[in-house]
Amino acid sequence: MNGLVKTAQRVMQNYVKNASITCALVSRSQAPVKRDFTRGIWHMSCSSRLGGSTATNILHNHSNTCSCGCGLKALHTKGERELVEFLTEEIVAERKAQKLKTLPTEVEGFQVKGDGAEVVLTKQLKDEIVKITFNVNHTVDSEDFGEGEVQTEKQEFTEMRSKPQFEVDLVRGDTTLGFTCSFLQDPPAAGDEYNDIFGIDEVTLYKGEWSEKVYAVAGDVLDGYLYDLLMNLLEEKGVSNEFVQKLSDFSTAYEHSAYIAMLEGISQFTIGKK
Repeated sequence: MNGLVKTAQRVMQNYVKNASITCALVSRSQAPVKRDFTRGIWHMSCSSRLGGSTATNILHNHSNTCSCGCGLKALHTKGERELVEFLTEEIVAERKAQKLKTLPTEVEGFQVKGDGAEVVLTKQLKDEIVKITFNVNHTVDSEDFGEGEVQTEKQEFTEMRSKPQFEVDLVRGDTTLGFTCSFLQDPPAAGDEYNDIFGIDEVTLYKGEWSEKVYAVAGDVLDGYLYDLLMNLLEEKGVSNEFVQKLSDFSTAYEHSAYIAMLEGISQFTIGKK
């Protein structure tokens, strides 16, 4: 009789716990989604998963490797177990959402070299080198819907894109003409004479290595005609609107790949693998 009472109490406790978890997850899903791909998709699918027999198996299916029931070696806390469960599903979902499984080694004639969060694109011209440098950290944001566009009910996430600030260096011998460029916040209107999707933030010219002593001028104080001529110069060197759009495509894929690698690293760290 005592066994039946204990079983009934355990069932009631699991029911209350699962109900509270489901309510918390539903509340979270109503918050604004900060990112596309599948970050947060686990929260929407987890309520039904936790409400069924799967959750009971996860919590009560004790393994031979860990007495706490996590099923993984060296995992002994509830927080660690739940984190690894989430990361396992999140990594699978993120990989399914990847648009590029393999990152290209060339973008429009520019050779690609990645080092952590930093990316360098280089192209050798006749008498100079064009080098583009950018960092993907904190560059991802959602694509806003245009005027008159409506998000459909099936579209759970807005598309996320990486739009980094980037440096363009035109190197001739020991002299560098450098540009700091960034994506424009407001896209050009249809029929607009100026349809640039990026702009010049800063221009500088120096010999040897750059330092804080090098003079630079902001793009918004340049003479308007001079600014247009410099934009034309960048286009002649291969840095056009079309190229910058493809740079954003590559940066988006590169950042997503780095995010998945970080999730895998956190999972291995939590499990205890080096």
